[in-house]
Amino acid sequence: MTLELTRRRFSVDEYDRMGEAGILGEDDRVELLDGEIVEMTPIGSRHAATVKRLIALFTVRLGSQVQIGVQDPVRLDEFSEPQPDLALLRPRADFYAAGHPGPADLLLLVEVADSSLRVDRLVKVPLYARAGVPEVWLIDLERSRIVVHREPIEDRYQMIFEAQPGAALSPLALPEQSFAVEALLP
Repeated sequence: MTLELTRRRFSVDEYDRMGEAGILGEDDRVELLDGEIVEMTPIGSRHAATVKRLIALFTVRLGSQVQIGVQDPVRLDEFSEPQPDLALLRPRADFYAAGHPGPADLLLLVEVADSSLRVDRLVKVPLYARAGVPEVWLIDLERSRIVVHREPIEDRYQMIFEAQPGAALSPLALPEQSFAVEALLP
């Protein structure tokens, strides 16, 4: 016999109030995905090194063209506030002090995946598509490749392709900038 449990979805506002009330602490590694509070996987050394590499590369190459969010919340809709590994954001004078960036602020999201690959690919990327995020790079550390997602429609991307060492990538929002895939991988 299968038991069907009734689940209660939390809104971003409720989730944020849980943090303010101390129910969720600063050290809790959780994010809100489609109304569910989900524990994030631990960050390994390759994952952390890749994020640091991207920060250094994007900071030097892109300068003030973007603001870079690193494992910071982005508010996709009423029920989702994930924390992508890296976000290239439209610059704002207040550096988003008035509120977390939303889909219109996101130029590129990057998820670095090792143990989180299934969640990133099957849960987070569809949420990004549904919110209209124009481009997501999923860096697959196990296979040394980058899976690029573009042209969101409903809960999927119409254009998906793999970039491997030897290729170069340019973000849609910054087509004049080209990055060698091997420079993005550990």
